[in-house]
Amino acid sequence: MERITDVYVEECTKSRYIKPLRLRYKQNGSDKIWDAMQVHNSIAILLYNKSNDSFVFVKQFRPAIYLNNCETEQKNDKVTIDSDKYPGSLGITYELCAGLIDKDVSPAEIAKMEILEECGFDVPLDSIEHVTSYRSGVGTTGSKQYFFYAEVTEEMRTGKGGGVEEEGEMIDVIEIPKSEVMTFVMDESINKPVGMVFAVFWYFQNKSNACK
Repeated sequence: MERITDVYVEECTKSRYIKPLRLRYKQNGSDKIWDAMQVHNSIAILLYNKSNDSFVFVKQFRPAIYLNNCETEQKNDKVTIDSDKYPGSLGITYELCAGLIDKDVSPAEIAKMEILEECGFDVPLDSIEHVTSYRSGVGTTGSKQYFFYAEVTEEMRTGKGGGVEEEGEMIDVIEIPKSEVMTFVMDESINKPVGMVFAVFWYFQNKSNACK
């Protein structure tokens, strides 16, 4: 996962996942311009493993995080990143199990599929609790993410997870003991999205006593 080589940066002219746009508008009579992107909405699930008294997260390489942790340099006709100087570990993130809403099914059904694909647990649909939704990337995408919570046991584990290999996913499943999770999510040296921090705080405010 961390073995990243032959890195170079080029202009994105066409993508399955993002569509760059420029908005022109008047606000209180003044002309304004804002650059934004259209993207898919998404889901994220906080998984608590009752068998192990731990949280189930995923670990993966995120190119956007890597890019923002590195410096580029011009070499001949390419903009490159020196992967010897900037190792792939700079782009490793720890996240909630999550996925894009890119199928014509409900967000909860997407959540069920992602839990199985990424983490290997087969969770009944009615055991996946919809908590809330919120906007992410408010300055760039404004997309909606649906936040779910589910409790799992080792009896529900039917596979190893790791994502869909045919789609290029390379995901490690990790478990953090509940006793250590607050320290983990507050560690600034660990790359993680804000939704993960929010989810853990939500758990301790709303679920912790019920799961003891």
